[in-house]
Amino acid sequence: MALIVQKYGGSSVADAEKIKNVARRVAKAKDEGNQVVVVVSAMGRTTDNLIKLAYQVNEQPGDRVLDVLLSTGEIVSSTLLALALESLGYKAVSLTGAQAGIQTDSSYSRARILRVDTKRVVSEL
Repeated sequence: MALIVQKYGGSSVADAEKIKNVARRVAKAKDEGNQVVVVVSAMGRTTDNLIKLAYQVNEQPGDRVLDVLLSTGEIVSSTLLALALESLGYKAVSLTGAQAGIQTDSSYSRARILRVDTKRVVSEL
């Protein structure tokens, strides 16, 4: 049994049908006996739209608050993918980067990864 990490960009998860397609690909890898970790970007143009909205309400948004806003795009995508996998009968858990054990420095908008603790991800496989 292999551990596979699959990464899907925004165009791959741009709408419900595309998310279902990704779920089927993940399910196929699991059916082949693999453990699968999936990383998804925000749906379609979500990040661009969130940035635009942020600047519409504040001409100079702070880096920290902007990072928090932008992270919601990935949260939506990963949660919808987990729901799609559950609808196919597979156990799925959606995690934020922090929940997945990724620790970064506090250089907002350009943070560097300091450490990755894989315990939580491994426990969910």
